[in-house]
Amino acid sequence: MINQNDLREILFTVSKNIILPSFGALEKKQISYKDGKDIVTDIDISVENELNNFLPKLIKNSKFIGEETYSKNPKILNYYLTEEYCWTVDPIDGTSNFAKYKEKFAVMVALTKKKEIIQSFIYKPLSQDYMYADNTGTYLNNKKINLKKIIKIENATGSISTKYWEETKKEKIISIKNQFHKVNSYGSIGCEYFDIALGIRDFAVLSRLYPWDHIPGIFIVRQAGGHDCHFDKKEYKFYDHSKNLIVSNSKRLNYDILNLIDEEKDGN
Repeated sequence: MINQNDLREILFTVSKNIILPSFGALEKKQISYKDGKDIVTDIDISVENELNNFLPKLIKNSKFIGEETYSKNPKILNYYLTEEYCWTVDPIDGTSNFAKYKEKFAVMVALTKKKEIIQSFIYKPLSQDYMYADNTGTYLNNKKINLKKIIKIENATGSISTKYWEETKKEKIISIKNQFHKVNSYGSIGCEYFDIALGIRDFAVLSRLYPWDHIPGIFIVRQAGGHDCHFDKKEYKFYDHSKNLIVSNSKRLNYDILNLIDEEKDGN
C-alpha cells in the first residue's frame, strides 16, 4: 500500500500551489464547459496534469484515469480491465462551487487493481481535512472512524440525484423525496461522502456513476461501516458501467430506501 502521509503531502502541495491561489480569483476565460453543460476550469486541468506527474511514479507501470483525461479519451476506462494498478482522480470535485467561490469542493483519489479498491483519499484544500481508507478502515486526519448509526427514513438527511434517471425511474425517485427529513445537494459528492462517513449526513441516491466521482467516497463510506448497493441490492463495482446506487450509513437504511422505491413502483 501507499503511505497515506505521502499522498497527503502530494495533495497538500498541489492544493497550495495550484488550487488555493485561484480560489476566488478565477477569470471568465479560465472557465469552460464540456459537452456544453459540465463546467471545467483551467485549474481542474492543471491539478489533474500535476497529479498525473506525481501518482504513476509511486507505483511502477501504474495507470492514470482522470476526469478531464477521460473527456478526451474515453478508452482509458479499459485500464480497469488490465493487471496493473490504476489511479483514479477527480482533480476538483465540486468545480461549480470552486468557480463560484463556495467552500464545498475536494480532491479525490483512489488506487485500484483488477477488481479491487486498495485505497482511497479525499482532501479538502480549504480546511486541510484529509480522509483516507484502506483494508484496516477509514481515517480522518489519522483518527479511525467507526460509523455506527441507525436512523429511520423520516429522520434521514441526504441527497437524491435530479438528473440522468431513466424515465421509468424518474417519477418514482421524485415521489419519495418528501419521505425524508431533508433532501439537498452539496454540489460536491465527495464532500457528501465525507460527511456520510462522519455521520453528519445519512445517504445519497445516485443515478450516473462516473468512477472518479464515486470510487474514493464509496470505499471510504464502506470501510467506515456504511453500505452501498444498486437497486438490485448488489454492491458497487467500479469496473462495470453501472448506475442507480444508494450509499448510506447502514445496510438497513439502504434497504428501507429500496423498499420505499419498490412501494412507489407497486403503487404506480
